Amino acid sequence: MSGFEFELQGADGAARQGVIRTPRGDIRTPAFMPVGTAGTVKAMLPQSVRDTGAEILLGNTYHLMLRPGAERVARLGGLHKFMDWQRPILTDSGGFQVMSLASLRKITEEGVRFQSHIDGHAEFLTPERAMDIQRLLGSDIQMVLDECPALPAEKSVIETSLALSMRWAKRSKIAFGDQPDHACFGIVQGGTFADLRQRSAEALREIGFDGYAVGGLAVGEGQPAMFETLEATVPHLPAGQPRYLMGVGKPDDIVGAVERGIDMFDCVLPTRSGRNGQAFTWDGPLNLKNARHAEDSAPLDAQCACPACRQFSRAYLHHTVKSGEIIAAMLLTWHNLAFYQDLMTGLRGAIDQGDLPGFAVGFRARYGAKD
Repeated sequence: MSGFEFELQGADGAARQGVIRTPRGDIRTPAFMPVGTAGTVKAMLPQSVRDTGAEILLGNTYHLMLRPGAERVARLGGLHKFMDWQRPILTDSGGFQVMSLASLRKITEEGVRFQSHIDGHAEFLTPERAMDIQRLLGSDIQMVLDECPALPAEKSVIETSLALSMRWAKRSKIAFGDQPDHACFGIVQGGTFADLRQRSAEALREIGFDGYAVGGLAVGEGQPAMFETLEATVPHLPAGQPRYLMGVGKPDDIVGAVERGIDMFDCVLPTRSGRNGQAFTWDGPLNLKNARHAEDSAPLDAQCACPACRQFSRAYLHHTVKSGEIIAAMLLTWHNLAFYQDLMTGLRGAIDQGDLPGFAVGFRARYGAKD
């Protein structure tokens, strides 16, 4: 496939540092993708997101297919033009949202029938339709459709679901077809069962993808189980393609996953937390609703160069959060996204210098502080 490649530039233990090259720009890895669910990163202007250092965004197939509709976005010039984001975009397939948001869903071999969470109208999502929607959106990286069973679940349930997801992965790859300058990623499933994860990884490798995601984690299994699952999964993924951990996560989740060989992340946490008065800092998360910030003239994080930290005090941010002012959501979201990008910069630098263990120890020692 022309126009998309992954260049591994360094390693420190299992951790990797590299770059994904696409026609719309390079993505330095490890990379964090802000979530632009419905064509917007909530409370942020596109230029503001660019200013945080983000090099790729995530868009959501499920939400965009329901509103405004993939065909409409295509008629208006594609998702990049529609949302004024000319850097790369990854779209998920919508499978997770169908399982978590839609009502009255029925899964068959062909696909999943469900009712929209917006107005209740009937939809039918197949692997072929999921890939067609992503093609219409024009995303640079497109994900296969998979089933995301809720955890915990019996092994037999996970095994049956896994087999269906692998059949859907093959259909998705065929439906993706020949799209020069675009990439298709497979998704490893299997719950927290190491043998099922290995089976899934091997099945996807046999199909052949441009990158490999690990799905079905960060759904309540706990960090130790997530890390154990990664340790059982990542060694079975090709070294020459990007590895993407879907929906993760907290800053300490990301550090641990990078140590285990993951290259790409996405999560709603920095934006959702920003809208709810929580800020991530190198000294741990802060709840700006707490009264102890009411007369604190210090910046949110002295190491951060974002507008929230450079221009305003904790006291002002506390005031705007307590008052329900829109600027609070804007400033804290900007800060959180900037913090996540700064974290990725730190991880890349540590890997490049061969000092990831030292970086990780220092990070955990500071970040463990609680507000």
